[in-house]
Amino acid sequence: MRKNLIAAGTSILMMGASSAYAQGIQITPAGSAPTRLGAAQNFNGHVAVDMKSAGESGKHGSVGMVDFAPGARTAWHTHPVGQLLVVTDGLGWVQEEGQARRDIKAGDVVWIEAGIKHWHGAAQNNGMRHLAIAYLKDGKSADWKELVSDEQYNAR
Repeated sequence: MRKNLIAAGTSILMMGASSAYAQGIQITPAGSAPTRLGAAQNFNGHVAVDMKSAGESGKHGSVGMVDFAPGARTAWHTHPVGQLLVVTDGLGWVQEEGQARRDIKAGDVVWIEAGIKHWHGAAQNNGMRHLAIAYLKDGKSADWKELVSDEQYNAR
């Protein structure tokens, strides 16, 4: 009988500890945030953006799963703290101003330094998806510039 009481007490303590720990974790269920089309002033072509956040994570930066149709791309832009891209599907391009564009493909991880003017998006004949992570500085994660022209996009 005494062993059963000790076991029951231990179980209750462990459940209490689990509950307290679980309170520090927030889960945003898949599909609970709507997919948004990329704003025309920030993207050329068809771009769908799923912002990813849970709890108060959005106070620290932005995380988005971004789907680019073939030929779609961001406008030129910079990030005050830099940007990390994790390419999950397809084939795309990234270009730093004044440099040649570079291929990126599923599995590639790209770091773009703070203040570097650049664009990224899908290759001409392939779609591309990436997870884009940018931290906030003074409440801002990106400084959007002009759209990438077709001539700039197609230049090698």
